[in-house]
Amino acid sequence: MCKGLSSLPSSCLEKAKEMRVKLSHLAETHHKQKVQDAKAFQDLETLLNTKSGLQVFREFLRSEFSEENIMFWLACEDYRVSPSKTKATNIYNQFINPDAPQEVNLDAETREALLSVMDSVCANTFNNAQRRIYTLMAKDSFPRFLRSAHCMDAIKAF
Repeated sequence: MCKGLSSLPSSCLEKAKEMRVKLSHLAETHHKQKVQDAKAFQDLETLLNTKSGLQVFREFLRSEFSEENIMFWLACEDYRVSPSKTKATNIYNQFINPDAPQEVNLDAETREALLSVMDSVCANTFNNAQRRIYTLMAKDSFPRFLRSAHCMDAIKAF
């Protein structure tokens, strides 16, 4: 026959209370993390600044055969932090040059402007081109991403 909680030693009751407090704290922390991760999908900038968001968005772009956009954007971010002539040349050859293996969709004016400054590169050499690709992703790829199975699966995983 059950005698209830009163039959348990007080030390057991104290331990149970401590465990309940710890578990509720863990549950609250986990919920906050889920909410924060889900907020990563509210806009492109937030998405690109989270590791999981960036990974899911990159997978989506790969599935749409436009991964070069995010790769270019990331290369420009890296270049801005530590610019060098070698990095600038690599970015140009990889993404800007009309024969580039991962050519990004830039207008002729932006391409020509980049070509004209490749001899005297600086930290903001690719800013305009990066901004154009970011805008392209924000207006074109990101809305499609939000409607995609990639996004839905990622949100469910959180």
